[in-house]
Amino acid sequence: MKSRSELRADTPGCAHCIHLNNAGAALPPRPVLQAMQDYLALEAEIGGYEAADFKASAIDQFYMAVAQMLGARARNIAFAGSATDAYARALSAVPFQPGDVMLTTENDYVSNQIAFLSLQKKRGVRIVRAADAPEGGVDVGDMERLVRTQHPALVAVTHVPTNSGLIQPAETIGRLCRENGIWYLVDACQSAGQMPLNVEQIGCDFLAATFRKFLRGPRGAGFLFVSDRALDAGLEMLLPDMRGAQWTAPDAYVPVADARRFEYWEMAPALILGARAAVEYALETGLEAIRESVGQLAAKTRTMLPALPGVQVLDRGANLSGIVTAWSPAWEAQRLMAHLSDHRINCRISTIGSARIDFGRKNVPWALRISPHYYNTEAEIDTLIEVLSRY
Repeated sequence: MKSRSELRADTPGCAHCIHLNNAGAALPPRPVLQAMQDYLALEAEIGGYEAADFKASAIDQFYMAVAQMLGARARNIAFAGSATDAYARALSAVPFQPGDVMLTTENDYVSNQIAFLSLQKKRGVRIVRAADAPEGGVDVGDMERLVRTQHPALVAVTHVPTNSGLIQPAETIGRLCRENGIWYLVDACQSAGQMPLNVEQIGCDFLAATFRKFLRGPRGAGFLFVSDRALDAGLEMLLPDMRGAQWTAPDAYVPVADARRFEYWEMAPALILGARAAVEYALETGLEAIRESVGQLAAKTRTMLPALPGVQVLDRGANLSGIVTAWSPAWEAQRLMAHLSDHRINCRISTIGSARIDFGRKNVPWALRISPHYYNTEAEIDTLIEVLSRY
């Protein structure tokens, strides 16, 4: 891993702010910026189609880079416009029948929960949520019970919820799904780039993520992993186009053989190249080293926050991530954000509208979300705490 000073030198934004909103959108490193700028300049010089043809080999290496990060093969990777876009494409591929059960958790991402409810409303799918364990995180025993009694068609789990420091036991759930032949969809939006991910160990059929968060890539870019099992079973998204399928007769089409059946023809090559650069930068830095660094900074933050009068750290669970959430009855959300902004500190407010079950149980209307990354420093955490003490 590069030294902290080298990592910060690679990150122009470090000179201008204390960026602790990496769970929202991280500061990109120079190689990501350069990859996109170079491509856009080429497109302006020779044309959009021509630039894509010229850079076809470099674009194709995107799939190999993401596959390397996940312990997969290039054929299992699809590019998408965002994690939610990738997730929706996967969700649309599951062959639900009216009355089928979809098993999820109480901590799944708000957009996923809304999509589940839409399926319930429009397709007659029944949504069942496994209970949380007393210490936080899904109760695997309750999930096992529901698998036996409800026979779900799909299990869907958010690996690291966006409004909590929790890390869900994705691998344990994956073994349960494999043993029972259940399709398994994982939202890795907050874990990709923050920690190592191996899809074989997780045992998922689909895994969706974005690049703008801990992977430090561009906005408007995400990816979807699709297992060989799902490909071999012929699963495909609901509305493919000429990228994902071949029109073989006036009334027939055939999906392409690999995960690109989950792609649309119109994609932004600049974003693909920026995303590739972000993955390669993360691999070069070392995902295990990233996890250790992020964990240390998050642990320091969780240790220091309770020393502030009235401040509660809200994170619960046996394993915690680099997302730290806190609340105080003395804080007012807009004023707090303005106070932090005045000191060039970037954090984020998560409202109860994005965590109805979790925040309702914790009896808080919102939370301050602090999400450090490996280019942050302990001194920046000290500054955050000092600034919060003067709110």
